[in-house]
Amino acid sequence: MIRIEQLTKRYGAKIAVDDISCTIEPGRVTGFLGPNGAGKSTTMRTVVGLDRPTSGAVTVNGKRYADHRAPLHEVGVLLDAKAIHTGRSAYNHLLAMAATHGIGAKRVREVISMTGLESVAGKRVGGFSLGMGQRLGIAAAMLGDPATLILDEPVNGLDPEGVLWVRKLVRGLASEGRTVFLSSHLMSEMAQTADHIIVLGRGRIIADAPVGEILAAATGTVVRVRTPQAQDLMRLVASPDVTVTLEEEDLLQVVGLDSPRVGEAAARAGIVLHELTPVGASLEEAYMALTQDDIEYKTEATR
Repeated sequence: MIRIEQLTKRYGAKIAVDDISCTIEPGRVTGFLGPNGAGKSTTMRTVVGLDRPTSGAVTVNGKRYADHRAPLHEVGVLLDAKAIHTGRSAYNHLLAMAATHGIGAKRVREVISMTGLESVAGKRVGGFSLGMGQRLGIAAAMLGDPATLILDEPVNGLDPEGVLWVRKLVRGLASEGRTVFLSSHLMSEMAQTADHIIVLGRGRIIADAPVGEILAAATGTVVRVRTPQAQDLMRLVASPDVTVTLEEEDLLQVVGLDSPRVGEAAARAGIVLHELTPVGASLEEAYMALTQDDIEYKTEATR
């Protein structure tokens, strides 16, 4: 478990993280989202002691990271896949890390196999692609078989097979009761991976809820209805609280009335329905709605 309490981090006059409090629970994947400059990386760095809080406190599994005698067994971390001695082989990089905690070569070989790096384990890391570097970073994070995993953009540079592998890995770890804290800019992937979402905007938490709640809040009540009696259904359900839009000759969008009530109203009136579909927002749409006032660097397309 990661517990963040009233965390603030300043760099001179700039407030990177502004009095945030949240708990990343075990047994689920918690996604960490926010625009560039929102404070995500600073928060993750503070959790593992790479940045010192200006105020507030952060604990991992009940202690500050620095107070754990064997932190690799408590927390696996991937913050920068390029932070590696490029002249070493993947195997020797992991072996050197393992030696700091008395972890044997057998576990090094296990994480190499787990991450699909067997064929390049003897090669120098400096020649690795971005995706191979990400796999090595995940191998390093898993080296101590930790109870908590913190991964910053772990699918960056991975091919589709690699993205699917990371998804299955983190969901499997969460199902074992581990804590998984994961950031990504790939909304479609986060929607399939995360159980819970925390969204930062300008250093503050603007959402902290299960994925389903965030999607429901963004969606409202929108129903798509296809019927050969579109005009009749429009007259039937339209009201000051319900907006009905004719999108095609036989296709309506109903806002403000859920699908069971639309279907029941149509049935009572003898109106034939060919389609009755609740329309849900994507996580990307929900995210954009949440962060529209907190994007520091806006392009023309997002204004």
